[in-house]
Amino acid sequence: MVKYSLVIRCYNEEQHIGRLLRGVVQQTLKDVEIIVVDSGSTDSTRLIASCYPVKLLTIRPEDFSFGYALNLGCQAASGDVLIFASAHVYPLYSDWLENLVEPFDDPEVALVYGKQRGNEVTKYSEHQIFAKWFPDRPNYNQNHPFSNNANAAIRRELWQQFPYDESLTGLEDLDWAKRVQKLGYHVVYEPDAEVIHVHDEPVAKIYNRYRREAIALKHIFPQEHFTFWDFVRLFLGNTLSDYYHAHQERVLFSKFQEIFLFRLMQFWGTYRGFTQRGNVSSELKQTLYYPHDLKPRRFQDPPRKRQPIGIDYSCPFKEQEVAQNY
Repeated sequence: MVKYSLVIRCYNEEQHIGRLLRGVVQQTLKDVEIIVVDSGSTDSTRLIASCYPVKLLTIRPEDFSFGYALNLGCQAASGDVLIFASAHVYPLYSDWLENLVEPFDDPEVALVYGKQRGNEVTKYSEHQIFAKWFPDRPNYNQNHPFSNNANAAIRRELWQQFPYDESLTGLEDLDWAKRVQKLGYHVVYEPDAEVIHVHDEPVAKIYNRYRREAIALKHIFPQEHFTFWDFVRLFLGNTLSDYYHAHQERVLFSKFQEIFLFRLMQFWGTYRGFTQRGNVSSELKQTLYYPHDLKPRRFQDPPRKRQPIGIDYSCPFKEQEVAQNY
């Protein structure tokens, strides 16, 4: 029997990790080993996690990198398939994990990542990014290495050959996908493995996120470039695209400033993270940077017909008391 291990990275996630773990224990995929890698949380994150059947690992904040935290969790895991989830995601349906691991029936599949959507606190532009990066149509043999470890799974035997690069400031998932694709393995996108990804960041954190990801991207693709002209045209193009969609949805007035600031921080951070010139694959650049299509949403690919079972998040749970009394 195939064994599954779920690795969750976290730091000060008391508002979110309980909801994720409640969703995990209600999954149709049972007996999943849960490993929580905490980077020195100072809130009640670890106490909340301890209310569930998890293996809790702790690292010092100064030792953290995305790759190091993942490698530590993978080393402690016993599963044949390693599943990754950010602590601030949560599933909507009980078949999330089942859909995420199903493509591994094909021995040529190395990595599967699932759909992400935002919630009521998500910035409007982030909703647009999720719609572009995670469409409703599956892709069972992706021709570029985009992936996202906020909601993904890999084969343990391949991780043992290719551990995550601990020196990267981000995009360790894309780097890993690039390496295994070179060996002929498949990267799969499965939209039925859907989670809500909660980002509620101030503008400074948006800038920092895209800056560190740009630093990582130029390391993974040494010939990549992002000039000031790229900043101008992509900032304007994405901002105008967002304004168009916001107008279609009749929220332009309320979202006008938010859209401007988000896109400014996204592309200014990207520009500041780059120092080298060159080219990257057109497919990857289209995925990462270019705006969502200017067409009404009703013309986009509809989701596949399915009858998933929703997850109950309404019942009171013990970790709520833990957080209140911390």
